[in-house]
Amino acid sequence: QVQLVESGGGLVQPGGSLRLSCVASGNIFRLNNMGWYRQVPGQQRDWVATVTRSSGTSFADSVKGRFTISRDNAKNTVYLQLNSLRPEDTGVYYCNARITNKRGGYYYTDDYWGQGTQVNVSS
Repeated sequence: QVQLVESGGGLVQPGGSLRLSCVASGNIFRLNNMGWYRQVPGQQRDWVATVTRSSGTSFADSVKGRFTISRDNAKNTVYLQLNSLRPEDTGVYYCNARITNKRGGYYYTDDYWGQGTQVNVSS
């Protein structure tokens, strides 16, 4: 059993900042890539950013230069720092992690998702 729990969402004015956190727990042998996605009602879930196990990062063009992603492997935690927020950044932010764990004597690697945290950017 693996759980991803996000926190840090909320209401913020345009130009403001937020920091999202996501903690992974449970049956984890290795935490591989971790990332964040954003979803607006009625639309698909869009990729925002990814951080590799060695802290290599990549970002969607829409957030490049405004958002940063980092991780603390000792705490099984990934962070997303959202700066210079715009109304179009509003949505539910989901944490994603590619996790290797051992089940029934074998190792498996699967993608896991958190429950999401709401970010609203509005004046």
